[in-house]
Amino acid sequence: MPKKNSTVVAEFLFEGFSSFGWQHRLGFFIVFLTLYLLTLSGNVIIVTIIRLDHHLHTPMYFFLSMLSISETFYTIAIIPRMLAGLLNPHQAIDIQGCATQLFFYLTFGINNCFLLTAMGYDRYVAICNPLRYSVIMSKKACILLASGSLGIGLSMAIVQVTSVFGLPFCDAFVIAHFFCDVRPLLKLACTDTTINEIINFVVSVCVLVLPMGLVFISYVVIISTILKIASTEGRKKAFATCASHLTVVIIHYGCASIIYLKPKSQNSLGKDRLISVTYTVITPLLNPVVYSLRNREVKEALRKAIGVRPLSS
Repeated sequence: MPKKNSTVVAEFLFEGFSSFGWQHRLGFFIVFLTLYLLTLSGNVIIVTIIRLDHHLHTPMYFFLSMLSISETFYTIAIIPRMLAGLLNPHQAIDIQGCATQLFFYLTFGINNCFLLTAMGYDRYVAICNPLRYSVIMSKKACILLASGSLGIGLSMAIVQVTSVFGLPFCDAFVIAHFFCDVRPLLKLACTDTTINEIINFVVSVCVLVLPMGLVFISYVVIISTILKIASTEGRKKAFATCASHLTVVIIHYGCASIIYLKPKSQNSLGKDRLISVTYTVITPLLNPVVYSLRNREVKEALRKAIGVRPLSS
Protein backbone atom coordinates (compact mmCIF):
# COMPACT_ATOMS: atom_id res chain seq x y z
CA MET A 1 0.00 0.00 0.00
CA PRO A 2 1.20 3.58 -0.63
CA LYS A 3 2.60 5.41 2.39
CA LYS A 4 0.40 7.93 4.21
CA ASN A 5 0.91 11.61 3.38
CA SER A 6 2.62 10.67 0.08
CA THR A 7 2.00 12.66 -3.10
CA VAL A 8 0.54 10.83 -6.08
CA VAL A 9 2.76 11.26 -9.14
CA ALA A 10 1.05 12.75 -12.23
CA GLU A 11 4.17 12.94 -14.40
CA PHE A 12 7.73 11.64 -14.53
CA LEU A 13 11.08 13.20 -15.35
CA PHE A 14 13.72 11.35 -17.37
CA GLU A 15 17.17 11.42 -15.82
CA GLY A 16 18.54 10.52 -19.25
CA PHE A 17 22.04 11.84 -19.84
CA SER A 18 21.71 14.83 -17.49
CA SER A 19 24.84 13.78 -15.55
CA PHE A 20 26.91 14.64 -18.63
CA GLY A 21 27.99 18.19 -19.44
CA TRP A 22 26.47 20.28 -22.25
CA GLN A 23 29.33 19.56 -24.67
CA HIS A 24 29.09 15.79 -24.17
CA ARG A 25 25.30 15.88 -24.61
CA LEU A 26 25.67 17.90 -27.81
CA GLY A 27 28.15 15.32 -29.10
CA PHE A 28 25.74 12.50 -28.21
CA PHE A 29 22.91 14.39 -29.92
CA ILE A 30 24.86 14.70 -33.20
CA VAL A 31 25.94 11.03 -33.13
CA PHE A 32 22.51 9.64 -32.18
CA LEU A 33 20.68 11.89 -34.66
CA THR A 34 23.01 10.72 -37.44
CA LEU A 35 22.47 7.05 -36.52
CA TYR A 36 18.70 7.63 -36.30
CA LEU A 37 18.52 9.25 -39.75
CA LEU A 38 20.69 6.45 -41.20
CA THR A 39 18.38 3.85 -39.63
CA LEU A 40 15.23 5.50 -41.00
CA SER A 41 16.66 6.02 -44.49
CA GLY A 42 18.19 2.53 -44.58
CA ASN A 43 14.92 0.86 -43.62
CA VAL A 44 12.94 2.98 -46.10
CA ILE A 45 15.40 2.01 -48.85
CA ILE A 46 15.14 -1.69 -48.00
CA VAL A 47 11.32 -1.67 -47.97
CA THR A 48 11.24 0.33 -51.23
CA ILE A 49 13.65 -1.85 -53.22
CA ILE A 50 11.94 -5.05 -51.99
CA ARG A 51 8.64 -3.57 -53.13
CA LEU A 52 9.98 -2.50 -56.54
CA ASP A 53 12.16 -5.49 -57.47
CA HIS A 54 10.08 -8.57 -58.28
CA HIS A 55 13.16 -10.80 -57.78
CA LEU A 56 12.92 -9.95 -54.08
CA HIS A 57 9.26 -10.97 -53.76
CA THR A 58 10.18 -14.05 -51.73
CA PRO A 59 9.40 -15.07 -48.11
CA MET A 60 12.88 -14.11 -46.91
CA TYR A 61 12.58 -10.55 -48.20
CA PHE A 62 8.94 -10.28 -47.11
CA PHE A 63 10.09 -10.89 -43.52
CA LEU A 64 13.02 -8.50 -44.01
CA SER A 65 10.64 -5.73 -45.12
CA MET A 66 8.35 -6.45 -42.13
CA LEU A 67 11.38 -6.26 -39.83
CA SER A 68 12.44 -2.95 -41.39
CA ILE A 69 8.95 -1.47 -40.87
CA SER A 70 8.85 -2.75 -37.29
CA GLU A 71 12.34 -1.39 -36.53
CA THR A 72 11.25 2.00 -37.89
CA PHE A 73 8.26 2.25 -35.53
CA TYR A 74 10.42 0.88 -32.68
CA THR A 75 12.95 3.68 -33.05
CA ILE A 76 10.24 6.34 -33.54
CA ALA A 77 8.81 5.33 -30.14
CA ILE A 78 12.11 6.02 -28.34
CA ILE A 79 14.68 8.13 -30.14
CA PRO A 80 12.93 11.47 -30.89
CA ARG A 81 12.18 12.02 -27.19
CA MET A 82 15.69 10.86 -26.27
CA LEU A 83 17.18 13.42 -28.69
CA ALA A 84 14.99 16.16 -27.22
CA GLY A 85 16.17 15.13 -23.75
CA LEU A 86 19.81 15.57 -24.77
CA LEU A 87 19.10 19.21 -25.62
CA ASN A 88 16.73 19.80 -22.72
CA PRO A 89 17.54 17.49 -19.74
CA HIS A 90 14.98 16.37 -17.17
CA GLN A 91 12.10 16.40 -19.66
CA ALA A 92 8.70 15.69 -18.16
CA ILE A 93 6.29 13.05 -19.46
CA ASP A 94 2.81 12.42 -18.09
CA ILE A 95 1.74 8.93 -17.01
CA GLN A 96 -0.44 8.42 -20.11
CA GLY A 97 2.44 9.42 -22.39
CA CYS A 98 4.82 7.12 -20.51
CA ALA A 99 2.37 4.20 -20.79
CA THR A 100 1.96 4.88 -24.52
CA GLN A 101 5.72 4.94 -25.09
CA LEU A 102 6.21 1.70 -23.14
CA PHE A 103 3.37 0.05 -25.07
CA PHE A 104 4.81 0.82 -28.51
CA TYR A 105 8.38 0.08 -27.41
CA LEU A 106 7.35 -3.38 -26.15
CA THR A 107 4.99 -4.12 -29.05
CA PHE A 108 7.57 -3.53 -31.77
CA GLY A 109 10.53 -4.82 -29.73
CA ILE A 110 8.78 -8.15 -29.13
CA ASN A 111 7.51 -8.18 -32.73
CA ASN A 112 11.16 -7.90 -33.86
CA CYS A 113 12.11 -10.92 -31.73
CA PHE A 114 9.47 -13.14 -33.31
CA LEU A 115 10.08 -11.82 -36.85
CA LEU A 116 13.73 -12.85 -36.46
CA THR A 117 12.47 -16.28 -35.36
CA ALA A 118 10.22 -16.48 -38.44
CA MET A 119 13.22 -15.56 -40.61
CA GLY A 120 15.19 -18.37 -38.96
CA TYR A 121 12.38 -20.79 -39.75
CA ASP A 122 12.37 -19.55 -43.35
CA ARG A 123 16.13 -20.29 -43.66
CA TYR A 124 15.58 -23.71 -42.05
CA VAL A 125 12.91 -24.67 -44.60
CA ALA A 126 14.93 -23.24 -47.53
CA ILE A 127 18.05 -25.25 -46.68
CA CYS A 128 16.68 -28.38 -45.01
CA ASN A 129 13.51 -28.89 -47.06
CA PRO A 130 14.10 -27.04 -50.36
CA LEU A 131 11.75 -29.18 -52.48
CA ARG A 132 8.75 -28.21 -50.35
CA TYR A 133 9.88 -24.63 -49.67
CA SER A 134 7.31 -22.92 -51.92
CA VAL A 135 4.51 -25.03 -50.42
CA ILE A 136 5.48 -24.58 -46.76
CA MET A 137 6.42 -20.89 -47.04
CA SER A 138 3.34 -19.89 -49.02
CA LYS A 139 2.07 -16.32 -49.06
CA LYS A 140 -0.64 -17.27 -46.55
CA ALA A 141 1.92 -18.87 -44.21
CA CYS A 142 4.17 -15.79 -44.36
CA ILE A 143 1.27 -13.45 -43.56
CA LEU A 144 0.20 -15.69 -40.66
CA LEU A 145 3.74 -15.74 -39.23
CA ALA A 146 4.08 -11.95 -39.53
CA SER A 147 0.61 -11.37 -38.05
CA GLY A 148 1.35 -13.82 -35.24
CA SER A 149 4.55 -11.95 -34.39
CA LEU A 150 2.68 -8.65 -34.16
CA GLY A 151 -0.15 -10.30 -32.21
CA ILE A 152 2.29 -11.67 -29.63
CA GLY A 153 3.93 -8.24 -29.39
CA LEU A 154 0.59 -6.52 -28.79
CA SER A 155 -0.63 -9.05 -26.21
CA MET A 156 2.65 -9.09 -24.24
CA ALA A 157 2.80 -5.28 -24.30
CA ILE A 158 -0.75 -5.07 -22.91
CA VAL A 159 0.20 -7.49 -20.10
CA GLN A 160 3.31 -5.50 -19.19
CA VAL A 161 1.76 -2.04 -19.42
CA THR A 162 -1.27 -3.14 -17.37
CA SER A 163 1.03 -4.71 -14.77
CA VAL A 164 3.29 -1.65 -14.42
CA PHE A 165 0.69 1.12 -14.55
CA GLY A 166 -1.66 -0.70 -12.19
CA LEU A 167 0.88 0.20 -9.48
CA PRO A 168 0.70 3.40 -7.39
CA PHE A 169 3.49 5.94 -7.97
CA CYS A 170 4.08 8.47 -5.21
CA ASP A 171 6.87 10.88 -4.27
CA ALA A 172 9.64 9.38 -6.46
CA PHE A 173 9.17 10.60 -10.03
CA VAL A 174 12.63 10.65 -11.70
CA ILE A 175 13.05 7.73 -14.13
CA ALA A 176 16.69 6.62 -14.12
CA HIS A 177 16.62 6.07 -17.88
CA PHE A 178 16.08 7.97 -21.14
CA PHE A 179 12.72 6.32 -21.90
CA CYS A 180 9.91 4.52 -20.08
CA ASP A 181 11.04 0.95 -19.47
CA VAL A 182 9.68 -1.68 -17.11
CA ARG A 183 12.48 -2.04 -14.55
CA PRO A 184 13.15 1.70 -13.94
CA LEU A 185 9.39 2.23 -13.52
CA LEU A 186 9.04 -0.65 -11.04
CA LYS A 187 11.75 0.98 -8.92
CA LEU A 188 9.56 4.09 -8.58
CA ALA A 189 6.44 2.26 -7.37
CA CYS A 190 5.56 2.89 -3.73
CA THR A 191 4.35 -0.64 -3.04
CA ASP A 192 5.71 -4.19 -3.21
CA THR A 193 6.51 -5.10 -6.84
CA THR A 194 7.42 -8.78 -6.41
CA ILE A 195 4.46 -10.02 -8.49
CA ASN A 196 5.18 -7.43 -11.19
CA GLU A 197 8.85 -8.45 -11.33
CA ILE A 198 7.81 -12.10 -11.72
CA ILE A 199 5.45 -11.10 -14.56
CA ASN A 200 8.27 -9.11 -16.19
CA PHE A 201 10.66 -12.07 -15.90
CA VAL A 202 8.12 -14.57 -17.30
CA VAL A 203 7.35 -12.27 -20.26
CA SER A 204 11.10 -11.77 -20.86
CA VAL A 205 11.65 -15.53 -20.90
CA CYS A 206 8.73 -16.03 -23.31
CA VAL A 207 9.89 -13.34 -25.77
CA LEU A 208 13.66 -13.93 -25.53
CA VAL A 209 14.51 -17.47 -24.39
CA LEU A 210 11.77 -19.18 -26.44
CA PRO A 211 12.63 -17.43 -29.75
CA MET A 212 16.38 -17.80 -29.07
CA GLY A 213 15.89 -21.51 -28.43
CA LEU A 214 13.93 -21.97 -31.66
CA VAL A 215 16.55 -20.04 -33.68
CA PHE A 216 19.37 -22.03 -32.04
CA ILE A 217 17.71 -25.37 -32.86
CA SER A 218 17.05 -24.19 -36.43
CA TYR A 219 20.71 -23.30 -36.93
CA VAL A 220 21.98 -26.56 -35.43
CA VAL A 221 19.91 -28.43 -38.04
CA ILE A 222 20.83 -25.92 -40.79
CA ILE A 223 24.58 -26.21 -40.12
CA SER A 224 24.46 -30.02 -39.97
CA THR A 225 22.60 -30.01 -43.32
CA ILE A 226 25.06 -27.55 -44.90
CA LEU A 227 28.05 -29.66 -43.82
CA LYS A 228 26.56 -32.59 -45.77
CA ILE A 229 26.60 -30.61 -49.03
CA ALA A 230 29.27 -32.12 -51.25
CA SER A 231 30.53 -29.03 -53.08
CA THR A 232 32.51 -26.29 -51.35
CA GLU A 233 30.73 -23.67 -53.46
CA GLY A 234 27.34 -25.02 -52.40
CA ARG A 235 28.32 -24.87 -48.73
CA LYS A 236 29.59 -21.30 -49.08
CA LYS A 237 26.38 -20.21 -50.81
CA ALA A 238 24.22 -21.84 -48.13
CA PHE A 239 26.22 -20.24 -45.30
CA ALA A 240 26.03 -16.85 -47.05
CA THR A 241 22.21 -16.93 -47.07
CA CYS A 242 22.23 -17.32 -43.27
CA ALA A 243 25.14 -15.05 -42.27
CA SER A 244 23.21 -11.75 -42.30
CA HIS A 245 20.31 -13.13 -40.27
CA LEU A 246 22.60 -14.84 -37.74
CA THR A 247 24.62 -11.63 -37.23
CA VAL A 248 21.50 -9.58 -36.46
CA VAL A 249 20.07 -12.34 -34.21
CA ILE A 250 23.19 -12.63 -32.04
CA ILE A 251 23.45 -8.88 -31.42
CA HIS A 252 19.69 -8.32 -30.99
CA TYR A 253 19.06 -11.17 -28.52
CA GLY A 254 22.43 -10.69 -26.83
CA CYS A 255 21.81 -7.06 -25.82
CA ALA A 256 18.19 -7.64 -24.80
CA SER A 257 19.10 -10.72 -22.71
CA ILE A 258 21.76 -8.82 -20.76
CA ILE A 259 19.11 -6.28 -19.69
CA TYR A 260 16.00 -8.38 -19.14
CA LEU A 261 17.19 -11.83 -18.06
CA LYS A 262 19.81 -11.02 -15.44
CA PRO A 263 18.87 -11.41 -11.75
CA LYS A 264 17.50 -8.44 -9.84
CA SER A 265 20.53 -8.58 -7.52
CA GLN A 266 22.77 -7.68 -10.48
CA ASN A 267 20.67 -4.69 -11.56
CA SER A 268 22.64 -1.58 -12.41
CA LEU A 269 20.52 1.08 -14.05
CA GLY A 270 23.62 3.00 -15.13
CA LYS A 271 25.05 0.04 -17.05
CA ASP A 272 21.58 -0.89 -18.30
CA ARG A 273 21.27 2.61 -19.77
CA LEU A 274 24.48 2.19 -21.75
CA ILE A 275 23.40 -1.22 -23.07
CA SER A 276 19.97 0.25 -23.89
CA VAL A 277 21.69 2.77 -26.17
CA THR A 278 23.05 -0.21 -28.10
CA TYR A 279 19.71 -1.91 -28.72
CA THR A 280 17.64 1.24 -29.23
CA VAL A 281 20.07 3.26 -31.37
CA ILE A 282 22.74 0.96 -32.81
CA THR A 283 21.01 -2.43 -33.23
CA PRO A 284 18.16 -1.04 -35.41
CA LEU A 285 20.82 0.31 -37.79
CA LEU A 286 22.31 -3.18 -38.14
CA ASN A 287 19.27 -4.45 -40.02
CA PRO A 288 19.70 -2.24 -43.11
CA VAL A 289 23.52 -2.13 -42.88
CA VAL A 290 24.09 -5.88 -42.48
CA TYR A 291 21.53 -6.90 -45.07
CA SER A 292 22.66 -4.32 -47.62
CA LEU A 293 26.39 -4.99 -47.19
CA ARG A 294 26.28 -8.80 -46.91
CA ASN A 295 23.40 -9.64 -49.23
CA ARG A 296 24.25 -9.79 -52.92
CA GLU A 297 20.62 -9.73 -54.11
CA VAL A 298 19.84 -6.58 -52.11
CA LYS A 299 23.00 -4.89 -53.41
CA GLU A 300 22.13 -5.76 -57.02
CA ALA A 301 18.55 -4.50 -56.55
CA LEU A 302 19.89 -1.27 -55.05
CA ARG A 303 22.27 -0.76 -57.99
CA LYS A 304 19.39 -1.28 -60.41
CA ALA A 305 17.22 1.18 -58.46
CA ILE A 306 19.84 3.93 -58.66
CA GLY A 307 20.65 3.18 -62.30
CA VAL A 308 24.05 1.52 -61.85
CA ARG A 309 24.72 -1.50 -64.02
CA PRO A 310 24.70 -4.69 -61.86
CA LEU A 311 28.03 -6.43 -61.42
CA SER A 312 28.41 -9.53 -63.54
CA SER A 313 28.44 -12.81 -61.63
